[in-house]
Amino acid sequence: MDASVQAHPPVVDTATWQQEVDALRMREKAATRELDAIAAQRRRLPMVEMPEYTLMGRDGPVTLAETFAGTSQLITYHHMWSPGQTWQCGGCTGFTSQFTRLDFLAPYDARFVIVTQGEIGEALAYKERVGNAMEWYSTAESSFGADVGAPAGGGFAVNVFLRDGDTVYRTWTSTGRGTEQLSHTFALVDLLPWGRQEPWQDSPEGWPQSATYSKWLDSPDVAALYGRPPAPTEGG
Repeated sequence: MDASVQAHPPVVDTATWQQEVDALRMREKAATRELDAIAAQRRRLPMVEMPEYTLMGRDGPVTLAETFAGTSQLITYHHMWSPGQTWQCGGCTGFTSQFTRLDFLAPYDARFVIVTQGEIGEALAYKERVGNAMEWYSTAESSFGADVGAPAGGGFAVNVFLRDGDTVYRTWTSTGRGTEQLSHTFALVDLLPWGRQEPWQDSPEGWPQSATYSKWLDSPDVAALYGRPPAPTEGG
């Protein structure tokens, strides 16, 4: 066995362990209060009115306002896209594979969908290939993605919008590690004694480590776990 995987925290008596947990809890509570304060500031952000856009959905063209499906609030995840490729961005594919039950947003008058620069037919085929449970829209024929930080050939982004009738306003956006707050994967992994095991993290000497991203699920991994194989062709 690799010697590094034998690394573990020091063993102490229960009283000492509880004292250390209590000390950490003070920092955790402070962080929770700070996140509450950040959320309060986010609720007080101004917003900007969006132009009218037409996206493509499963059933054809829809306006940006119609992607709300009757709700007042909308979160969009802008999935990176490379036209014609069998496998799309592993990070985007793995991240969005978490969201399988989104009906809990309905009582909050909200919805969460994927928007991609991919052509809608190709995007929906990929959704099936990897078993994605979210609703997908394409901005391939509009400037919507580019206007909110996710241009063709560019990176991913999260945006939040508020609808008043047919008028849509942009209220918040983030990208990069700013999207981690939406994820339960990193929250769970960060609870583990060895954490993410990536070299950039501050870990004790001897903790197991591997290359950054190497433990993340790639697109083929997501498809193997959750994807639905294509239906057999007629006569096949």
